[in-house]
Amino acid sequence: MSTASIFAEKLLQIKALKISPDTPFTWASGWKSPVYCDNRKLLSFPHVRDYVKSELANTIMDHFPEAESLAGVATAGIPHGALAADLLRLPFIYVRNKPKGHGLTNQIEGVLTEGQKVVVIEDLVSTGMSSLEAVEALRAAGADVIGMCALFTYGFPQAAEAFEKANVKLITLSNYDALVEVGVSQNIIREEALDKLKQWRLSPSTWGQ
Repeated sequence: MSTASIFAEKLLQIKALKISPDTPFTWASGWKSPVYCDNRKLLSFPHVRDYVKSELANTIMDHFPEAESLAGVATAGIPHGALAADLLRLPFIYVRNKPKGHGLTNQIEGVLTEGQKVVVIEDLVSTGMSSLEAVEALRAAGADVIGMCALFTYGFPQAAEAFEKANVKLITLSNYDALVEVGVSQNIIREEALDKLKQWRLSPSTWGQ
């Protein structure tokens, strides 16, 4: 099995990934979704947490060997980024969604030097907007963002376009296609539900209306 399939299987086992095409979830954006991914849960499972730490480190070494620092996207990207940075013996920083409202009013916490080659760590990519806002903040602060590693992506076409436009290389440990493949093979997803799952990925903002 590929890394994407192995990780999707682990997420299903610990119920961090849930599939419910007949009773969809509602995201904060108001979108209806047959899938819900909660990567925060894996922090409670040491064997899965160790797997993610190792695979993130391997992915960074394979795709971004020139990395000089890792930057976690608050909040869910922080623990995974910190664990991978520790394994790789790299500096770690993190990026808030907006500057802090008191104290030093920082948006980026930690030490970032001008021109430092940074890999951004994210837990989940949907449309990619919040992830790319973190990239913009880092670039504005002088970082050379060389790419992003995320645990899971839904693989929306608009996200791929946004990352290409922002000139950010995105590498993920697992993805929606791997989830569906594993779900079918383990009889978690019925054949008759496949069409709903495919339709949602093509038009997530209007699906279920």
